[in-house]
Amino acid sequence: MAFASVGLKDPDVAKALEGCKDAGTFKHKAFFHTCGLSSKSAEEVKKAFFIVDQDNSGFIEEEELKLFLQTFKAGARALTDAETMEFLKAGDSDGDGKIGSTRWSYVIKSWDRHK
Repeated sequence: MAFASVGLKDPDVAKALEGCKDAGTFKHKAFFHTCGLSSKSAEEVKKAFFIVDQDNSGFIEEEELKLFLQTFKAGARALTDAETMEFLKAGDSDGDGKIGSTRWSYVIKSWDRHK
C-alpha cells in the first residue's frame, strides 16, 4: 500500500473504502477522518499529495481525483463525476481545475474545523 509511508493503517483504510464503496457515497472529509489522514503531520499529508499526484505535475487534477480511491487499493471504484467535481471544488480555490499542495493540506485538515 503506497500510503503505508504516510503512516496509515490497513484496517483504517479498509474501513474508509468500505464506507464509500457505493457510487455517490464518497465524502472526502469523512474519508480522510476514517482512514486517519486528517490526523497526520504536515509532512505526512504532503507525502500523500505526491502519491495522489500520479503524473508528478505538482498538482492534483480531475482525472487523478476520479481515480483517487484506487491509489488506496487497486480495484477500488472510480469516483462518479459528481463526487469528483465536489472533491475538486473543495480544493480548487482559484477555479483552474487543479489542487496544489497547500490547498490539499487544507482539504485534508478541514475535518477538524467542520465537525
